[in-house]
Amino acid sequence: MTATTFPAQPMLSARRRWTVLAVCCLSMFLVGLDTTIVNVGLPAIGRGLNVDTRGLEWIVDAYTLVLASLLISSGASADRFGRRRVFQCGLAVFGAASLLCALAPSAGDLIAARALQGIGASMLSPVALAIVVNTMPDPKERAQAIGIWASVFGLSMAAGPVTGGALLAWLDWRALFWVNAPVVAVALLLSAVFVPESRAQRARRLDLPGQLLLTAVLAVVVGVLIEGPRTGWTSPAALAGYAWAAVATAGFVWVESRRSEPLMDLRLFGRPAFSGAVAGAVAVFAALNMTLLLNTFYLQHTRNWTALAAGMATLPLAIGATVCAPWSGRMVGRMGPRLPLLLAGGFIMVGGLSLVRLTPHTNVVLLLAAYAFIGIGFGFANAPITNTAVNGLPPTRAGVAGAITSTARQLGSALGIALAGGLVTATSPTGLAHASRPGWILVATCGVLLLLVAHVSQPKQATTDLASPHAR
Repeated sequence: MTATTFPAQPMLSARRRWTVLAVCCLSMFLVGLDTTIVNVGLPAIGRGLNVDTRGLEWIVDAYTLVLASLLISSGASADRFGRRRVFQCGLAVFGAASLLCALAPSAGDLIAARALQGIGASMLSPVALAIVVNTMPDPKERAQAIGIWASVFGLSMAAGPVTGGALLAWLDWRALFWVNAPVVAVALLLSAVFVPESRAQRARRLDLPGQLLLTAVLAVVVGVLIEGPRTGWTSPAALAGYAWAAVATAGFVWVESRRSEPLMDLRLFGRPAFSGAVAGAVAVFAALNMTLLLNTFYLQHTRNWTALAAGMATLPLAIGATVCAPWSGRMVGRMGPRLPLLLAGGFIMVGGLSLVRLTPHTNVVLLLAAYAFIGIGFGFANAPITNTAVNGLPPTRAGVAGAITSTARQLGSALGIALAGGLVTATSPTGLAHASRPGWILVATCGVLLLLVAHVSQPKQATTDLASPHAR
């Protein structure tokens, strides 16, 4: 396959650059919202479609698993075929899949539609970040923009339960998907008017073997986590899953290390700052999604709160994430990623530890304070993680750079949901608080991991060996 070279993107005015950021943030709001809005509606979906806890986990993870599997390929495709083109295609697929979710007559149909929704979302998350990175050439301006981008993404994920609770109070669970249609229509219109077309100056080959192996690894890992409590962690099915995950991982590493233009440049993980950013992204989103799912089951099943009340309980988390994310972006632009990562790890650790002795009668003030701590930590974490990873590759590879951390985020989301679901599966409402305690220990552990990441978080500038598509 012959490489194609494209001209560089012209410099935009400041007003146009920030308008492009606003349009990209609107799409990111959709992706983040649909990662968490369904959580608060799971009990209602379970009653409406007669689905057990494991089925409900698949309704959430079908979206995050497909999204995580395709992010890197979507980022590379955007670099090759045009970022605005792939971005608009993703919006169209996402909107159509949302309508199918709203109309789904059965759990199987809903899971399939959620998977299709994940395909559309995979064309939005890394591509939106690539558009922002290429629109903002100044490093300080880019760090501020990434802080705002992270703030919107964090707000959308944290606000998902609040929005979902309100929709369930007034309508039913199908409204969780109908709400996407007007936002998609507005985003399509604005992207056509304001977002310029851009692509990498040199198109990269698509890596189909790497894509298939990556999908296999993620699917098996998440599948074993979800089904493990039912089949048993030492059952033949679980052991076969472990073996397949190991073989697929080894195959992925072998294939990627021998391709001239791999799906994922494994040399990046030799950089402590980059590998730390990826590990941090997994930890942050595992902690967030574990918090949101455990909150939903605990408040609605153990304390008999309504979906709206359970969603409103996450408001401190949403506020903390929204306020601290742009602040974190400014801190990264001025002094680097280390301090905001230390703050993120500390707050998440304290939030998790606050609930390790959760009971059916835990003081509501303590609950809200713990959620606020986790939200503050989440807000501080996103900008330094994203900025560190993006700085690991040149702007012409921004689609792939954003996709790797976006993949880590979605893998963390899927792991958090699977682990939280495993803790509460087949647990009575009265025993759920005690059963969820290991989950809060895991949330605190994610905070500790971020503290470790902070010590290796100072990124180096992209070097010529990574900038060159031929260098191996």
